[in-house]
Amino acid sequence: MTTMESLIGLVNRIQRACTVLGDYGGGDNAFSSLWEALPSVAVVGGQSSGKSSVLESIVGRDFLPRGSGIVTRRPLVLQLHKTEDGSQEYAEFLHLPKRRFTDFSLVRKEIQDETDRMTGKTKQISPVPIHLSIYSPNVVNLTLIDLPGLTKVAVEGQPESVVQDIETMVRSYVEKPNCIILAISPANQDIATSDAIKLSREVDPLGERTFGVLTKLDLMDKGTNALDVLEGRSYRLQYPWVGIVNRSQADINKNVDMIVARRKEREYFATSPDYGHLANKMGSEYLAKLLSKHLESVIRARIPSITSLINKSIEELESEMDHLGRPVAVDAGAQLYTILELCRAFDRIFKEHLDGGRPGGDRIYGVFDNQLPAALRKLPFDRHLSLQNVRRVVSEADGYQPHLIAPEQGYRRLIEGALNYFRGPAEASVDAVHFVLKELVRKSIGETQELKRFPTLQGEIAAASSEALERFREDSKKTVIRLVDMESSYLTVEFFRRLPQEVEKGGNPTSSTVDRYTEGHFRRIGSNVSSYINMVSETLKNTIPKAVVYCQVREAKQSLLNHFYTQIGKKEAKQLSQLLDEDPALMERRQQCAKRLELYKSARDEIDSVSWAR
Repeated sequence: MTTMESLIGLVNRIQRACTVLGDYGGGDNAFSSLWEALPSVAVVGGQSSGKSSVLESIVGRDFLPRGSGIVTRRPLVLQLHKTEDGSQEYAEFLHLPKRRFTDFSLVRKEIQDETDRMTGKTKQISPVPIHLSIYSPNVVNLTLIDLPGLTKVAVEGQPESVVQDIETMVRSYVEKPNCIILAISPANQDIATSDAIKLSREVDPLGERTFGVLTKLDLMDKGTNALDVLEGRSYRLQYPWVGIVNRSQADINKNVDMIVARRKEREYFATSPDYGHLANKMGSEYLAKLLSKHLESVIRARIPSITSLINKSIEELESEMDHLGRPVAVDAGAQLYTILELCRAFDRIFKEHLDGGRPGGDRIYGVFDNQLPAALRKLPFDRHLSLQNVRRVVSEADGYQPHLIAPEQGYRRLIEGALNYFRGPAEASVDAVHFVLKELVRKSIGETQELKRFPTLQGEIAAASSEALERFREDSKKTVIRLVDMESSYLTVEFFRRLPQEVEKGGNPTSSTVDRYTEGHFRRIGSNVSSYINMVSETLKNTIPKAVVYCQVREAKQSLLNHFYTQIGKKEAKQLSQLLDEDPALMERRQQCAKRLELYKSARDEIDSVSWAR
């Protein structure tokens, strides 16, 4: 999976998890704000503008209700998840979490039925969204929100306020600064009358987050075309317009396969005398890739603010977990024994992950065997030891007095400057192993069956483990930095002793003096320093893993919960009881908080993971 797919897939998973936990739509501001911070694509257009056909073309499946008048009466939050080639396509609804739909005609029926359950068999609308996830090898990772079509008049069975109600609902999505607007307009109508463009212009006057889509190009009057729109002369957006050719009604009636429809669409643009020169930037497949690529760039730009919001949410949730209190039991001795047994069960599973009895520990070896060497190879020594930089550093080190034999100060400055680059990979190795250990703690807590009855104790163990791992990380960072600093503080003497001997072996010291400031002289210096740095690199490639394992992995195996045990031993009966029992209502609330906390921590770790992969 590419980094782009990882990023968009990560956002998809967070959005879905937010939805499952009730953090989307009408929830607490602290919780629903995470969903709002994540970018998504809202599909906006007038009734019968071709919105449904565009969505079905992107998905490659016939799954949306059709008909005359207002068909989309509730927002449809559609999450597309790209799966492995050859895997079966299926769909899942949030309100039917245990049911998979492989027949997409049943998906259409369920959308209709679920809409009717909320609005009745009328033409009423509802702002409560339907959540649908589609898993397919033929899609790109995207979150699309299909909104009711904008209209100008109420029809029979609708209140007079429906026109304003629909616009208000659509605005509630597209006014959000992280919402990407997919404005659908039919080509056989004047673009100046487009409902989608009118609304997008009001909420996004600079067109910074609006993508214009022109449908029904094949239905325009003969002798006319939409080049003025597609080429940005009629209405310019910051992003290029994309033309779409929907399936004809005859194709829909014949149930023409969407894959065939995509091929026909490609052929239409490739053979069109009007649009042939734009063929590679037209069509539903291009639109999906364009949106996915743009979404990835938006996500990258939003990562710092998303991470900040997640950290803030984690702090608020941990504060609430503490505020909810702990359960009360009777016998303090039994409580202490039970807590220690539960901790030992968790500790046993954690060690099994590290030692190979369970999966996960091998990822630490991957850091040393793959990530660290790769990071060392990417260090910018070529730039540091370029002829220009070597000349500059050596000359500056000489000052007013040119060096007589080997420029020792120049050598030292070049080497010390190069050695500083090793700090980055050293610290990154510490952080990567820290991430693996945190993930193994999370997995171990989840796999400890005995702990599932006590979410409070789970949180305590997770927090204690996290604090311990943070301490180990700090010690490890200090140690690996010391390794680098030791290389800087005392350079290998034999290396310097060899340099003047090379001049003597040349047999003509006078000539060497003459050539001292020539290009060849500086190249030899750069080559010598490079050899020394390579020697140090090989040394650190072996010593950094030893330090990391000693300071982090070994300590995690031996003393992960030692501080926690000390603290538990000091607690009184009431404090111990709070860890093992609680009111059912508090338990439910704590479980919800624990789930959110797990979501946010998982999201933070996944973002860190993707950032490392970059």
